[in-house]
Amino acid sequence: MAATEEEAKTDRQAPLIGKAAAPLLHVMTYNLRAAGGRSPHPWTKRRALVRNLIERERPTVLCTQEGRFQQLRELRSDLDGYDWLHLGRGGGSRGESTAILWDERRLAPLEYDHLWVSRRPDVVGSRSWGTRTVRMLTWIHFEDLETTRDFYVVDNHLDHRSERARRKGAKLNVEVVSRFRSPVIVAGDFNCDAGSKAHRTLTGAGLTDAWEAARERLTPVSWGTFNGWRRSPDEGGPRIDWILVRDAEVHRAAVNVHTENGLPPSDHWPVQALVGLR
Repeated sequence: MAATEEEAKTDRQAPLIGKAAAPLLHVMTYNLRAAGGRSPHPWTKRRALVRNLIERERPTVLCTQEGRFQQLRELRSDLDGYDWLHLGRGGGSRGESTAILWDERRLAPLEYDHLWVSRRPDVVGSRSWGTRTVRMLTWIHFEDLETTRDFYVVDNHLDHRSERARRKGAKLNVEVVSRFRSPVIVAGDFNCDAGSKAHRTLTGAGLTDAWEAARERLTPVSWGTFNGWRRSPDEGGPRIDWILVRDAEVHRAAVNVHTENGLPPSDHWPVQALVGLR
């Protein structure tokens, strides 16, 4: 079941999903667009918009991409009740990241790691397969403090130029999650559409696309997730930001196209899913 565009527009001040009550989890993936001072979309203007969107939706887990250290510190200070994990792709605070934030009253991290999408995934800042940009992923093993269930979250940002690097990145995800014996959520900006080779690699390895599996889609099927700073959703555009699950049921999914004063918070729309662990 998918919402029509008119239904999706009825009340954009209300949350699409909102704070999830246990045992359900609200997962969001959001490419924040790295902070920069260039007009007309500098972080100084977008910061409040991103904060307002996240505060309204209150995801249990928020997977981010592109955020830089100071930018994420500011966002963390804007949000009440969230903890976070960050490492720049150049090591330390250097460069963009795949930082994960979570509701600290609901979840506790048990273990984590950062990997680079390269032939040497344990080497900080490494890159391979024709990429000009360092790419990485971050995973965290969580315990749900309300249910005592455990699960894993993997946050990705794959390459925007090299199709081979995206395929290799998908295979790296498969290798990583094959070691996990609990439910898994894989999310991020994959820089390729659903149905691509990278997507097929992941879904062929036991992961299910939350958008395709959702019992209810709260926004139209035709909306793409990259907006290029356009104020309205791209009808028929590529869906390059995904949430995938293993051993979980997807109750709702949505692409959040909220804007304020005609300004989108980022050049990507966040993708959301309400899931229950099996």
